[in-house]
Amino acid sequence: MTIERRRPLDARVGVLGVGHHTYWGQFEGLREVMVQKTETFKRKLEGCAVEIRDFGLIENSPTAYAALDEIKKADLDLLFIDMVTYATSATFAPLVQALTIPIVLVVLQPLKAMEYARGTTFMQLCNDDFCSVPEFCSVAVRMGRKAPPLVIGLREGDEEADAEIRSWCRIAHVLHDLKRARIGLMGHVLECMYDMHVDPALVTRTCGCHVVQLEPEDIFKHYKNCRAADLDAMRARILSFFDTPAPVSDSLTSTLAAADLAVASRAAVALEAAIDELGLTGLAYYYEGEEGSDLRKMVTNFIVGNSLLTAAGFPMCGEFDLKTCVGMLIMDRLEIGGSFAEFHPMDFNTGSILVGHDGPHHLNIADRKPVLRSLSKYHGKPGSGAGVEFKIKEGPLTMLSVTVNSAGGLKFVIAEGESLQGPIPPTGNTNTHGYFKPDLKTFLKRWTAEGPTHHFALGIGHHADEIVKLAEALGIDYARLPNE
Repeated sequence: MTIERRRPLDARVGVLGVGHHTYWGQFEGLREVMVQKTETFKRKLEGCAVEIRDFGLIENSPTAYAALDEIKKADLDLLFIDMVTYATSATFAPLVQALTIPIVLVVLQPLKAMEYARGTTFMQLCNDDFCSVPEFCSVAVRMGRKAPPLVIGLREGDEEADAEIRSWCRIAHVLHDLKRARIGLMGHVLECMYDMHVDPALVTRTCGCHVVQLEPEDIFKHYKNCRAADLDAMRARILSFFDTPAPVSDSLTSTLAAADLAVASRAAVALEAAIDELGLTGLAYYYEGEEGSDLRKMVTNFIVGNSLLTAAGFPMCGEFDLKTCVGMLIMDRLEIGGSFAEFHPMDFNTGSILVGHDGPHHLNIADRKPVLRSLSKYHGKPGSGAGVEFKIKEGPLTMLSVTVNSAGGLKFVIAEGESLQGPIPPTGNTNTHGYFKPDLKTFLKRWTAEGPTHHFALGIGHHADEIVKLAEALGIDYARLPNE
């Protein structure tokens, strides 16, 4: 079973081709071939959940400036420039100088190689996709920008190039939602966690999203007034999605109690009602409330509801960790998960380390049906109730810590590893055996040397390349750990 998204993925990407206007009078039919090449490229974007804005074929300086005005109005998340043949950099300079969105140069040659014995200038111009790329990159640098990223390959039948294009569309999904996101922030940092502190204005400056300040009462009013039908429906949802086994070895755990299920259901209903009312995209929170109060019962029992929400594309982040909430949002929009995680005990027998947390979790990357257990206490925090337990799928994994560097800016710490088969403790928390090269000790020394927070977002697959591209698009400092 998987949980459907609360909102579909979306992004707005621009496409334009570039060419040299002098050619059109010299070679009859060449311009039409160039337009058709871009049509072939646009078909690759179908099914990538992006809205396509086509700005045609840019062939000289006047058409570039005219296109620039239209591109600015379109509010794009990313621009693909299809390098269909040689073009002077006058078609590119106005764009790279004025635009702040990522620009990707698409270099997709129709033929694997020219038919040399039958070669013509017309054939060469139809396959000159790379010819002006060095010129464009040089001009980008002269305009004070970085050289744009490239997709290089064959126009058709090249799965590697097609995968890169799909990857850029996923990055566009992240950029689209980051700059439009409304991330709630409720409560306060868990006392003494100095690495959790971050200025919300820094997050807005870097990512574009707005941070909405919440009071616990914004959710509590819904908790007090849940309708019986909504509670019944939520209980049914929870029981259909989770297993509720008997306890095993931890005296803190027991079979899910009806009272704990009822509180978790009420808290989940209240969460969904509050985020709909406030139009939120994510939520980071920590609050304790008065001992014995209904408010404490609610705020300490979000774990089940926040895991359902996280899997539905709404990242929920405990311990007031706004930075990791952003990391979880990034991973979700890349369609690789995004569970809230930290390091747990090392396993020197397997050379692995347990990675997990007491919540929230992205249930869609679980290796099997997740488990609910009743916990008599949430270790290190007040409260008791239902806890979520599972492992993520075996195979490649990616970790992203969003931290603050010594200059006070955001920084990504990125690593890839493997999720190994192996038992996890039956403690009502998620845990996965993470294996990292070259060996456990070296990896942990490298990771901590980059100054990450103790939390990170955990996803499936190897996607460090995409996250690096995203960091560069946002101008965020990053460290990618070597995968050897």
